[in-house]
Amino acid sequence: MSRHKVELQPAFLLHHYPYRETSRLLELLTRDYGRVGLVARGARSPRSKLRGILRPFTPLLVSWAGRGELGTLTAAERQSQTVTVPAARLNSGWYMNELLLRLLQRHDTNEAIYENYAAALNRLEQESAEAVVLRLFEKRLLDALGYGLQLTVTEQGQPVEADRTYTYRTEVGVVLSAAATDPQQTIAGRTLLALAAERLDDADLAAARSLLRGVLDFYLGPRPLKVREVTEAMYRHGT
Repeated sequence: MSRHKVELQPAFLLHHYPYRETSRLLELLTRDYGRVGLVARGARSPRSKLRGILRPFTPLLVSWAGRGELGTLTAAERQSQTVTVPAARLNSGWYMNELLLRLLQRHDTNEAIYENYAAALNRLEQESAEAVVLRLFEKRLLDALGYGLQLTVTEQGQPVEADRTYTYRTEVGVVLSAAATDPQQTIAGRTLLALAAERLDDADLAAARSLLRGVLDFYLGPRPLKVREVTEAMYRHGT
């Protein structure tokens, strides 16, 4: 059986692991092949040119060969454009990477996910409001995965009104809140409409974060994200 070969595929490195004595296992997000696992032979060798190329958040062009779950990296280079995520925002980049690793199956192709990730990295670099970048990344990721939020119409088919209060249930959608509903579980209609239009302002961010976190946690399951645990521990210890 001939080996499948891919040449110069746009990609980002999501994560890597040591493999044997001098190699690495790579988890990549590619434009046309989705999430891909590759063996980078000799990548940990002190003289390997790959050491300075295979870096997270760097737009890459990668080539590989092989069939099955893991291919073999045959070449890698940086794309002409570069992205430099500021050090203060690296946790946001790692958070996006972990979401992709947890929610994407290997070889499920979806160019919209690649474009959403690339755009979010660019916005992080360009000093866009960090919280807005993450909320829009989360929303668009859910859309691309087929878990899109219905934010403008209630479960009864009524238009969401900006001046009313609602709850959001992942398996149902928007539900009009009763007066006795716990305020911690409610969300303003204006925030739902702002998130639907992707025009969040400071007043909407906390509620949008809570809504999206609840939906993501539903699909992620009980195992917490490592980035969240580390970030929350840093805040608890004042670092």
